[in-house]
Amino acid sequence: MDRYLDTARRGPAHMRDGRIADAVVRAIACGRELKHYDLYAYVVMPNHVHVLITPPISVVQLIGSLKAASAREANRLLRRIGVPFWQPEYYDHWVRDEKQGNRIAAYIEANPVKPAW
Repeated sequence: MDRYLDTARRGPAHMRDGRIADAVVRAIACGRELKHYDLYAYVVMPNHVHVLITPPISVVQLIGSLKAASAREANRLLRRIGVPFWQPEYYDHWVRDEKQGNRIAAYIEANPVKPAW
């Protein structure tokens, strides 16, 4: 799924706009500061986000909160009202051990240096 999203050539790519990407980064940082999760790695791509976290609360609740916070600011910047910013679904994956976590973190950190389009 991740590789498919990383090669998508159609659809909204709002996070190419640095203001919107910054809003998403601020939402991620705020969640970390509020101790909603331990953050290990993240990257904001033009059309999606990768985060590697350990949440102490429900993933559904956490993702909903993160999406809501970032969507409010993104839609304000886009001057949109009542338009969903994020798709309703998301892809999550349980990290089973440290080796797998390190591999996923390396994948996330390598994303920005690969051509996305």
